Amino acid sequence: MARTKRKQAWSYSAGHYGRNRVRVFERAERGDVMLQYVERDESGAQRPKRVSLGQCTREVARAKADEVAARFLSAPVESKPEAVTLQVLFDIYGREVSPQKGDSKRRHDERCARMFLRFLGAGRDPRTLSRREWDRFIADRRRGAIAPTKSGKGRAVADRVIGYDLCFLRAVLNWATMASDDRGGVLLERNPLKGLTLPTEDSPVRSVLTAEQYEALRSAARNLGLNAELMLTLVHETGHRVGSVIKLRWSDIDIDRGMIRWRAENDKIGFAHETPLSDEAVELLSRAQRAQAAIGDTWVFASPADATKPCSRHLARDLFERLRDRAQLPKGQRYGWHSLRRKFASELKAIPLKDLAHLGGWKDPATILKCYQKPDEATQRAALAQRQTLRAGGLVRR
Repeated sequence: MARTKRKQAWSYSAGHYGRNRVRVFERAERGDVMLQYVERDESGAQRPKRVSLGQCTREVARAKADEVAARFLSAPVESKPEAVTLQVLFDIYGREVSPQKGDSKRRHDERCARMFLRFLGAGRDPRTLSRREWDRFIADRRRGAIAPTKSGKGRAVADRVIGYDLCFLRAVLNWATMASDDRGGVLLERNPLKGLTLPTEDSPVRSVLTAEQYEALRSAARNLGLNAELMLTLVHETGHRVGSVIKLRWSDIDIDRGMIRWRAENDKIGFAHETPLSDEAVELLSRAQRAQAAIGDTWVFASPADATKPCSRHLARDLFERLRDRAQLPKGQRYGWHSLRRKFASELKAIPLKDLAHLGGWKDPATILKCYQKPDEATQRAALAQRQTLRAGGLVRR
């Protein structure tokens, strides 16, 4: 039996594939004409769309197809925004965030930005970063194959330095997840390195000065002048960081009340507070003020090169190294200004932790227990002796 040849439906196409293709065709079963084209949504995905033109002539349908195709062709094509590169992220962070930090932090940001751009590539898409780059940086930095120097290579460093560098990279990526891209979105949808742990030393060296070592330092400081003795004494008697001590002004010292004010802008953690001074610190401060004939906002430790500026942390570091050498402290055990801060926390472990934290400038008392206080035999023996006394008096059950 012969098949009946099916009549082919009429259709007409205008435009070009992939750009502005539009097609019209007749539907014999309904007697209308359909207009078909491709529509793109906000994400860029293509979806076919059909619109009925109703019952119209073929000439009208052709004209409509040509009109729609011409409109698509003249419409501006929205370019997909390019992925933000590491160079762009670091540049914006350097302009908008780093200037809010202190001088030391700003310089560290600049060094780290150059180092990571060399290591990862300026055009690197930050979304492609992973555990592989994280681990490779730790290994290369640890052996000195990558460094913030101009040559890009340096000496081997410990995990604490590596962790400090990685904190910068992590801070930039975290900031980018909240910073606007000026298009209604953010610079980075997520931090690809979130959750990765910083390298830590299993047994970090945290040296604590003994009473004998401090007296040797004090004797050496007297030979270097009143300012050297005053700086050493203030760090020892207040338990504060040397970075806060060298930025003290005479207006921060109340000798009559025996109080000292610590400004938030001069403190590493921005902790503004007041603490009492020991008699020894008050006596030295009185001598220094008379010798300097200074009052008001004059620096207690002015820079030798420019009296309008405070003593730099580099000069303070050099001073301690001179004191350490003269006092013949062991080298290679990280004796520095912070060893005085640990001595302060360890000697005052008997006072309430809240008071100790305020007295030494710690915001979180847990930091004292974790990093500063050290167990010592004398304290433990005194605790055991006190326990024996309490047991003998029947205040503690056997």
